[in-house]
Amino acid sequence: MNKGNVMISMGGSVMIPEHPSSEFIREFAGILKAAESKSYVVLGGGRLAREYISIARNLGADEGYLDEIGISATRLNARLLISALGEMACPCPPVSFDEAINAGKAFPVVVMGGTHPGHTTDGVAAMLAERVRAERLIIATNVKGVYTSDPRKDPDARLYHRIPFSKLMEIALSMEGGAGKSGVVDPLAARIISRSGIPTIVCDGRELEVLKRAINSPLSVLENGFPGTIITRNPEIETEGD
Repeated sequence: MNKGNVMISMGGSVMIPEHPSSEFIREFAGILKAAESKSYVVLGGGRLAREYISIARNLGADEGYLDEIGISATRLNARLLISALGEMACPCPPVSFDEAINAGKAFPVVVMGGTHPGHTTDGVAAMLAERVRAERLIIATNVKGVYTSDPRKDPDARLYHRIPFSKLMEIALSMEGGAGKSGVVDPLAARIISRSGIPTIVCDGRELEVLKRAINSPLSVLENGFPGTIITRNPEIETEGD
């Protein structure tokens, strides 16, 4: 029985890290194949996008053109996951929301990259989640969730287990923009998530068992002991150690 639409935004550095693993992609594809929900996946550009953007910036390209380069990288990453999904997925990454929605009518898994310059991967995922009325949005990143500060710079940073949409907006608005910049949840995605009220889970996408729980477990179950951040309308803010 199909449980509804689940949207997954996976950072490119999660699926294609410095030392890529075909086994990781194969296992992630296996989770998607076994899921009871219809899955829409938006992939980021990761290291490939950052390297090409850096080179093109040094060559004088403007920010809009750099965005186009990043989008091309996301679609290459999408094709890798599609290769592992086989007939379960639409064979070509959709390049628009309408294409993704139509693909979802024929395939249980839809995988795509970016769409328009200026739209981040998480922003695209949030907008598509809104269009397909996803019952949850999962942001699979390379940290455990949303923190009080950057855990890679601050050893005292604490993980938020639960926050409201308003807190997400506050955190996201402190980010710096520009092509190739990254953060846990960017301002565009945060605004879409907040206005649509889509329950959102931020987790470490490198931990496939955690990601599997985020996809398949009821939110009421995840609220107890899930090693990530759950963002809903009006929960009490809860941080690690509370």
